[in-house]
Amino acid sequence: MATKIRLQRHGKKRKPFYHIVIADARAKRDGKYIEKIGTYNPTTNPATIDLKMDRALEWLQTGAQPTDTVRSILSYTGVLFKNHLEKGVAKGALTEADADKKFLAWVADKESKIQAKKDGVSQSTIDAAAKALDAEKAVSEARAQVIAEKNAPVVEETPEAEEAAEAPAAEATEGTSEEA
Repeated sequence: MATKIRLQRHGKKRKPFYHIVIADARAKRDGKYIEKIGTYNPTTNPATIDLKMDRALEWLQTGAQPTDTVRSILSYTGVLFKNHLEKGVAKGALTEADADKKFLAWVADKESKIQAKKDGVSQSTIDAAAKALDAEKAVSEARAQVIAEKNAPVVEETPEAEEAAEAPAAEATEGTSEEA
């Protein structure tokens, strides 16, 4: 029986959620499966992958063929690298301790990259929220100013007030011409 490691779609319209399953190659996409080995949620940033590594590795070693998307998921989680290292141990190219050390170093590096991406995404979200708040404050202040101008009482100037305002201005210009 030819087995495949593939995705089984669940979720709502435009909100996919996948189960990673081992299924007969002839079975329908969402049909009968042999074993569920994990889940994949592509809507989060970065994508959420929950996978039973030991079961996926065992199925790969027994000949199950992953689909293209599942192959990239297995590569992302390190299952394919672990499989590669175990083949090297079986051929005698590596010792078990060297293989474990290489895999643990790879996992630590991968986790730091994932954490850096999560931090970058959260920081960009915070920055975008602050920028939106500043823009909203500017719009709110502009509206408040327009409303204040609209609601301000109209002061009608009398002719006496206009003459009083012009007199100091005329005296100031005469004083500067005498000094020159």
